Amino acid sequence: MDKNILITEKPSVAMQMAKALKINTTRKDGYLESSEWIITWCVGHLVTMSYPEKYDEKLKFWRLDTLPFIPKEWKYEVIPNVQKQFNIIKELLNREDVKTIYVSTDSGREGEYIYRLVDQMIHPEGKTKKRVWIDSQTEEEVIKGIKNAKDLSEYDSLSDAAYLRAKEDYLIGINFSRLLSIIYGRKLAQEINEDKASISVGRVMTCVLGMVVSREREIRNFVKTKYYKIIGKFGDEKSNFEAEWKVTEDSKLYNSNKLYNDNGFKKLDDAKAFILSLKDKEAIVKEVKKSKQKENPPLLFNLAEIQNECTKRFKIKPDETLEIIQNLYENKLVTYPRTDARVLSTAVAKEITKNLNGIIKGFKNEEIQGYLKKMIDEKYSTNLIKTKYVNDSKITDHYAIIPTGQGYDNYDKLPKLQKDIYELIVKRFLAIFYPAAEYSKVSVTIDIDKESFFANGKVCTKEGYLEILKPTKAKNSEDNDISILTTLKKNSKINVQNFETKDAETSPPSRYNSGSIILAMENAGKLIEDEELREQIKGAGIGTSATRAEIIKKLEKIKYIAINSKTQIITPTNKGEAIYDIVNYSMPDMLNPKLTASWEKGLDMVAKKEIESDEFTMKLEKYIKSKFDKLVIKM
Repeated sequence: MDKNILITEKPSVAMQMAKALKINTTRKDGYLESSEWIITWCVGHLVTMSYPEKYDEKLKFWRLDTLPFIPKEWKYEVIPNVQKQFNIIKELLNREDVKTIYVSTDSGREGEYIYRLVDQMIHPEGKTKKRVWIDSQTEEEVIKGIKNAKDLSEYDSLSDAAYLRAKEDYLIGINFSRLLSIIYGRKLAQEINEDKASISVGRVMTCVLGMVVSREREIRNFVKTKYYKIIGKFGDEKSNFEAEWKVTEDSKLYNSNKLYNDNGFKKLDDAKAFILSLKDKEAIVKEVKKSKQKENPPLLFNLAEIQNECTKRFKIKPDETLEIIQNLYENKLVTYPRTDARVLSTAVAKEITKNLNGIIKGFKNEEIQGYLKKMIDEKYSTNLIKTKYVNDSKITDHYAIIPTGQGYDNYDKLPKLQKDIYELIVKRFLAIFYPAAEYSKVSVTIDIDKESFFANGKVCTKEGYLEILKPTKAKNSEDNDISILTTLKKNSKINVQNFETKDAETSPPSRYNSGSIILAMENAGKLIEDEELREQIKGAGIGTSATRAEIIKKLEKIKYIAINSKTQIITPTNKGEAIYDIVNYSMPDMLNPKLTASWEKGLDMVAKKEIESDEFTMKLEKYIKSKFDKLVIKM
């Protein structure tokens, strides 16, 4: 009897797939089998690119005359510690009774690459190959994924991009790590007081190191500037408010060199003299502006956003967050985690009540059930189609991370932290159905002898979605009691109780933490000054949602950065800074997000069939040869 074989990325997913397909299987060594199906699994990567010495033994030694190393034909090999599982898959794929191969590794570039390498090494002949592309591990999604599986060849462009990404990282890493180590290794060893030292360079890794070191030096070199604000207290003893002086065009001090920016004095004596000049002068309410403000719920979580949120809330590293959400995904609780999108597709939005009904019926959480009851009672709309939360154009491989409304038979077994993170995802999801938060705002301008004092007040009049996503920010210290400000009348006189100076100083930028660096990597385009280029590579960040956490992990492992375990604050090590200086001197463009993001954009274009693989390869090889020649001349 002919059989289908389903290949997943790990054993746990294989088990879930079998359960979803309701297949009565027998567990064997490295696979499951029934009368119609075989389900097996990779264990992450089974095949890898060979090191240079596999091409030529002489290339084992780091010498200038062997560089640049650019293979004409690439070599690959099975990773030794997973050889057994590879052999099992090889035997299964070559079985005569296996007619159709269903590829169900993770639905993304890296998952595609994992299987394609296996296929390349085994060359299964005479088989139909189909690609299963799913957004969750729920029964419906798995069955639909199998039913709608497309021919594997339709994903060839994604495969091309995956191969090119690996080749790019390999060529840049091998060639420039070796070259810079040959040129500067001895100097580096002296600087960090080690017997010997090598320099590890990576397309993404080095750029991220540059971001961390640049930020640290910006902080280190920052010189605080002290200045003095003028605060006026207006009203009477029972009903009063504070207003801050700011320079305007009518002010005597407009364009004065005594001022720091437009709201403070450089010297305390000048500030005090200014206060004296206002003594006994009449204060008039020049303007009272009342307005309403609406604040819509935020967009849904993508991987970078939830990683940043978990770092802030739980002080955990991005790779830990990814591991937890991957587990939630495999337990059918949430959709695919490695996504850059923060919106839903139209197709998902049309069936979103399934997710909501699943949460209502299955999630035994009083707080969440309370929010759902209010949604029903208040008849909040579930018609998302025309909202900002649905946008097909902003989705590449997968939509935002949302709860499936399933998997609750597994929920009670989860550790507390995993439950907490699941609740975060549920709350962010439910919030998009709630109305906007509404605020009343009052802005007041007080005039004293053509000098202007400004006061603001703001109050939330309708919680809306904030009932779910409780605001964590403290009240703005500049906000006054709005009830006082609303009583003021334009052109009326007002009492001045007193003036005082308030010390202020400029602040350095904040250090990255392990969450905010992920967001910075995702939004690398914003770091590019050239407006035209920034627009050109819009949507391309440094690395991908699937790889960013690993980059941070590697930088910490090789001791280029240090991450505080309690705060998750990132600082560069002495070694990291020394390597930054070497790279900045020798090949500074490796530190620039512009280069890294443009390469990532190129890979994306290959995946979308906007450029050919050969064009990308040609540009890559040209870059490596050109950069190599310049560095050798620099020696």
